[in-house]
Amino acid sequence: MCGRFNITDMPGLQGLLDYLGIDLTLPEPRYNIAPTEDILLLRERRGDPARWWLVPSWAKEVNTRYSMFNARAESLDKSPAFRGPFRRQRGVVPISSFIEWRQEGQGKQPWVITNEEQILAVAALWDVWEGGDAPLLSCTLVTTESAPEFRPWHHRMPVMLTREECLRWLDNRQAIDPGDMMLAPVLKQCLTLYPVDRTVGNASNRAPELFQPLSEPITISRE
Repeated sequence: MCGRFNITDMPGLQGLLDYLGIDLTLPEPRYNIAPTEDILLLRERRGDPARWWLVPSWAKEVNTRYSMFNARAESLDKSPAFRGPFRRQRGVVPISSFIEWRQEGQGKQPWVITNEEQILAVAALWDVWEGGDAPLLSCTLVTTESAPEFRPWHHRMPVMLTREECLRWLDNRQAIDPGDMMLAPVLKQCLTLYPVDRTVGNASNRAPELFQPLSEPITISRE
């Protein structure tokens, strides 16, 4: 995680934006968003389109040689690409749901993960690369080890922030310790999970009907 996500109607997004003091037009629904695409990044009380695959400011070129669409919480203060943004360029990416695959039978079954409000605020880091014709804003999503309740689906999960944590994470005037509990492998809210059509494994398959539940959704919460 996290390799695909959706931005649908997100009924809770306006409430999150109001809480954070960010005024912007809500994004159009999009499904099966994949790394290197532009996504909505919240930062410094504003929202901007950003490439989902971090390009460090010091990089010689834009490439996908290294997997920079996720950043491990355990190494934010150690990685040359992440430690600078972790200190002063933190952001939030709002998503309605993300997709994980787990082995079931003869293949991998995709599952959609969301919450009751259909709005997850995922911790992100951003940077600006100025080696081209125009500045490139890019970002990465922060992941942590999975909470015990989520491990049947994947061994890692995105760092999903509470509203109060969003304010702290977005305040780049204040340092955050790498061991801060907001980065811990803890389930902070109830999650709803359900299997969907296996054809969503191809990122070009974006029809909304492919993301309808194939069976009754499962709810997991902190033990």
